[in-house]
Amino acid sequence: MGRNTDTKKLRPPSVDRLLKSKEMVLACDAYGRHLVADAIREEVALLRSSITSGVVTPPMMEPRNIFLAVNKRLSNWLRPSLQRVFNLTGTVLHTNLGRASIPVEALEAVAMVATGASNLEYDLGKGCRGDRDDHIEPLICKLTGADAATVVNNNAAAVLLLLNTLADKKEVLVSRGQLVEIGGSFRIPDIMKRAGCRLREVGTTNRTHKEDYAEVIEKKTALLMSVHTSNYVVTGFTAEVAQSDLAVIAHEHGLPYVVDLGSGMLIDMTQFGLPHEPTPQDAIADGADLVTFSSDKLLGGPQAGIIAGRADLIRKIKKNPLKRALRLDKMTIAALEAVLRLYLNPDCLVERLPSLRALSKPKTNIINEATEIAPAVSEALKKTATVGVIEMKSQVGSGSQPTSLLPSGGLAIVPAGGKKGRGSRLKALAAAFRNLPIPVIGRVTEDKFLLDFRCLDNRVEFETQLNQLRYS
Repeated sequence: MGRNTDTKKLRPPSVDRLLKSKEMVLACDAYGRHLVADAIREEVALLRSSITSGVVTPPMMEPRNIFLAVNKRLSNWLRPSLQRVFNLTGTVLHTNLGRASIPVEALEAVAMVATGASNLEYDLGKGCRGDRDDHIEPLICKLTGADAATVVNNNAAAVLLLLNTLADKKEVLVSRGQLVEIGGSFRIPDIMKRAGCRLREVGTTNRTHKEDYAEVIEKKTALLMSVHTSNYVVTGFTAEVAQSDLAVIAHEHGLPYVVDLGSGMLIDMTQFGLPHEPTPQDAIADGADLVTFSSDKLLGGPQAGIIAGRADLIRKIKKNPLKRALRLDKMTIAALEAVLRLYLNPDCLVERLPSLRALSKPKTNIINEATEIAPAVSEALKKTATVGVIEMKSQVGSGSQPTSLLPSGGLAIVPAGGKKGRGSRLKALAAAFRNLPIPVIGRVTEDKFLLDFRCLDNRVEFETQLNQLRYS
């Protein structure tokens, strides 16, 4: 509507008048007077701006419509930004969707320490101050064979702390073929620079030999380091030095040998039909003095970075002032302890650990579930799209097992209306699923919207909300 005399004469109700209305008195009881008043002020300011620009209409000024707008504003303000979603992307450990889902045991442990005081840094036996690492260090040592361990807020922090402690102003030898970039454009060379050490590249991108290391070791060399290339694979004319050989070279020169595994796993992954994933136990058995790995990827726990290995080196790391800046809070410690305890009984891991349950889910079960759910999805979409059950491939995710695909299945949804304009219709379809009460995140590929059911963790909740799907 263009600017005209009638529009200029419009006036929104005053904030005070609106606050005294029956509807807003009820809103004040629910949300609090201060928040409701703020919402009314913003809505009235928006109406005044609309009057000035000539785009307001008389119905917009009606108290009933203002009340609806204010309630919508309040609802948006109070809706959690961080919320649960259905991960149907086909990527099990999806970095953007929170990586590993923690088990019930971890949730119960978090609730226990979050709702009251705890012995976070208190030794109950001695009746004096304790170390927060004491709650998880014994478990890490038992599971990995390490002499000692410490934990920080993620694996990048673990590498940073380790290097700053042992190699500040010195050189660290790393094969050129292992200078990885992890998610968010974080690169090993950048972490080394921030840690205060200097990177000394060894060998070539595709081939590195034992003599390449031995020839460049000098007085300024602090340690030898291997970085597990978990998020890519180099094939063809390649050569790399075994961890056991690198440990020998390092120890012959009186240097520590360090292994960064990135994504950590404490059991053999071949039982799930996946290639063997190097474990901390493997690295320590091969002679590594320290090993770093994540706890929120294959391990299936909360976000943390673990450093395990020689006791004398761990003591040095714990004394670094950076350790306090990077330490874990009580809730993460409680969750991690609960997850690590599950590994003491590996026979029950698939049953109790959500990430392993998803990774090991048989394709037949997934296809059967998709077949049973397909009619409900089709009914919710009415005749705006066709729904079909198809086989597909899932991936582990979070930089783990990049070339290993898991046989899976799910739904392929194709919008009606032919190929013309299908791209925009697919975007609208994906948005409709994201707008459900529990957002559903799928993926668009080959002119289809795909829902991979490998990670569907609550079928009843998924189906119940389908009647709220809005797509046309």
